[in-house]
Amino acid sequence: MGKDFIHIDDWSQNQILASFDLALEVKAKLKKRESYKPFQDYTLAMIFAKPSARTRVSFETGFVRLGGHALYLGPTEIDIGQREPAKDVARVLSGYNDMIMARLFDHAHILDLARYATVPVINGLTDYNHPCQVMADMLTIKECRGHLDQLKIAYIGDGNNIVHSWLRMSMRLPMYFICACPPNYPPDHATFEMAKNGGLSTVEIVHDPMQAVREADVVYTDVWASMGKKHELSERKRHFKGFSVTAELMAKAKPGALFMHCLPAQRGLEVTDEVMESPASIIFQQAENRMHMQNAIMLRLADKD
Repeated sequence: MGKDFIHIDDWSQNQILASFDLALEVKAKLKKRESYKPFQDYTLAMIFAKPSARTRVSFETGFVRLGGHALYLGPTEIDIGQREPAKDVARVLSGYNDMIMARLFDHAHILDLARYATVPVINGLTDYNHPCQVMADMLTIKECRGHLDQLKIAYIGDGNNIVHSWLRMSMRLPMYFICACPPNYPPDHATFEMAKNGGLSTVEIVHDPMQAVREADVVYTDVWASMGKKHELSERKRHFKGFSVTAELMAKAKPGALFMHCLPAQRGLEVTDEVMESPASIIFQQAENRMHMQNAIMLRLADKD
């Protein structure tokens, strides 16, 4: 296992599966209020170029509940890549902290942090990928289904950083991953080709949501315009017409199919309120599991698993 967690496929299949088991073990300990403080006297520096409620609360709460101290560094406190180069930030924070988590725009900045830091660096999100989210998603699917066999994921929407992490997950765990997106909003071509040629999973891009969800075990969506692209929302609404996850669309999936969304959601756009509140929706279990999965990732990187 490498020092950092930047992309899902940085870890082997066995390491990923072991981390799911660890996440569930630690989740059970926290639910029982067992005293479990492996990060006592440890500090975590959390760099936020992109603000986020879920990422901050899940990392900070998780690290504190495991006995450590988490330090929030907001967009104006570091301004990584502008006020100070990422390689300088990496070495300064390594002298103060035991671990660094960063939620950034530019993927090159997380790569520089990992290259120059002497402590583990965790990718909390970049414009390119969101590995902790999709690790938590897969953990949640395992919890709900009891297994990950013969899994079909139908993603409906923008070919964004979530899709890139699903594609990289497909290079480690077998699945059928299909992305239904408007023609002008596909995922990164190189990442798609890498997953397609990986030989482990079937991956596909289509432009018809109804086609994508047939026999799907999971229907997944995200906002149509991610942070940094909100100014494009009016235009995107035209392009994404027909890409809302509705009850009608869910009915085309496999009976008992699950609905997932990484949140926050714009109800009435990419998904209806009816679907969000339906028995198929596991969005809040999914959100909680961010903390448990990230705890497991941090424990493994710190050799405390």
